[in-house]
Amino acid sequence: MAFVINGKFTSQRITGVQRVASELTRALNARALIPGDLTLVVPRNAHTTQSGQERRRVCGWLTGNLWEQLALPLATRAEMLVSLCNTGPLFKRRHIVMIHDMAIYDTASAFTRKFRLWYRVVFSMLSRNSQHLLTVSSFSKERIVHHLGVPASRVSVIRPAVDHFDRIDSDLGVLARLDLQPQNYCLMVGSLDPRKNLARGLAAVDQVKCPPGFKFVLAGGSNTRVFGGTPDGDKPASKRIVPAGFVTDGELKALYENATCFVFPSLYEGFGLPPLEAMYCGCPVIASREASLPEVCGNAALYCDANSIDDIASKISLMLDDPILREMYRRRGLAQARAYGWHEAAEQLYDALASIDREQAAA
Repeated sequence: MAFVINGKFTSQRITGVQRVASELTRALNARALIPGDLTLVVPRNAHTTQSGQERRRVCGWLTGNLWEQLALPLATRAEMLVSLCNTGPLFKRRHIVMIHDMAIYDTASAFTRKFRLWYRVVFSMLSRNSQHLLTVSSFSKERIVHHLGVPASRVSVIRPAVDHFDRIDSDLGVLARLDLQPQNYCLMVGSLDPRKNLARGLAAVDQVKCPPGFKFVLAGGSNTRVFGGTPDGDKPASKRIVPAGFVTDGELKALYENATCFVFPSLYEGFGLPPLEAMYCGCPVIASREASLPEVCGNAALYCDANSIDDIASKISLMLDDPILREMYRRRGLAQARAYGWHEAAEQLYDALASIDREQAAA
């Protein structure tokens, strides 16, 4: 079976969808019968190290969306293309696309009108023109079938994993940089996206009774809307909150490993890697009951009501006050996270591609 990977993600900053594309590509290459047999088609501004030892084919003089819509389909016109990051050439027929969620429909108010309209056009065309769709959870599959009107048989679920953390060395220097003591802080990870629900999560902090010096660390974006009105957004409204800003993978691993617990009150996730990452690093997790999170976390998280500041605060207090409860969720989390592996995800993807290939051969 011959297929090539859309390598646009190799020119982008690593976030959730790029992480999935990178790790799936690495794992597919590792399971190839001939090492280096997998081909990744990349733009000229691709980063040199991203996915492993796959064979790369640089094509075109364009970059970004123009490269994806013009140069990439021309370079792969006789091949089956696999796009893993929500977008791909809109008019290509020999095409398999991974769509991670339907947030553009389910949480429309979180996006600008222009962005919303563009992605609705993209998803509509991709669902019509591509031969098969992939997604990351049963929840997202149900929403894709609902919003795009495609048969469930045209959507395959490929569940992401977090065992790439085995390749990451913990950078304990982040604890000194942020003046943190192990097991004396609670960790949150989020961006400016309102769906991450950081405003309620941080508002809950003031309701939590905790020992003197205990801190709440926020890794990710910060601005005045979240942190309470300072001109540069660097000083949070509560002295308990430590804005870590952007952290490296090594720093994030160290923060997970040394936190008392991890809080993820998100309102919408197609999958939700951060809770699973925390579990993999042995950190007890508090998560919301929204969207895909119960599917991903199973019985390994203490669930909170994402719409209730009081309930978020109550669950944080419960976790902080009860070491036996923390240990129970730590053990459950380790078992839950280790049930997901990139090798298994690559096998799921390969099986889906092989099935599509057989169907084409029989047609």
